[in-house]
Amino acid sequence: MILLLAKTVIGIVALLHIYFLWLEMFAWTTKAKKVFRKFPEELFEPTKTLAANQGLYNGFLAAGLIWSLTIQDAVWQIYVGLFFLACVATAGIYGAATASKKIFAVQGLPAILGIVLLLIHQFL
Repeated sequence: MILLLAKTVIGIVALLHIYFLWLEMFAWTTKAKKVFRKFPEELFEPTKTLAANQGLYNGFLAAGLIWSLTIQDAVWQIYVGLFFLACVATAGIYGAATASKKIFAVQGLPAILGIVLLLIHQFL
């Protein structure tokens, strides 16, 4: 039961990162303006390439999380899941410290929840 909940959280975190990829790579000068309201509007166009690069990294995180759900070996599935969730949690903590506290709630907390659930499953 706990493993199923952990996998559900991993799936949600992966979907969030697919959304971040889309937002930063393909909708930076349109939809992202509505999401990042505090970001100066005149900077969206000049930072388009930087945002796309950031979106690509979010795609790598999503791919790793999805990969963790497809691994057949139970131990490696947990290890890979923990690694990619730790990457997401670290990005969420760093983002909260350097950009916006909201990043921790949207990115860091779900990843930490996934980590806790995987560790509970591992040690029960």
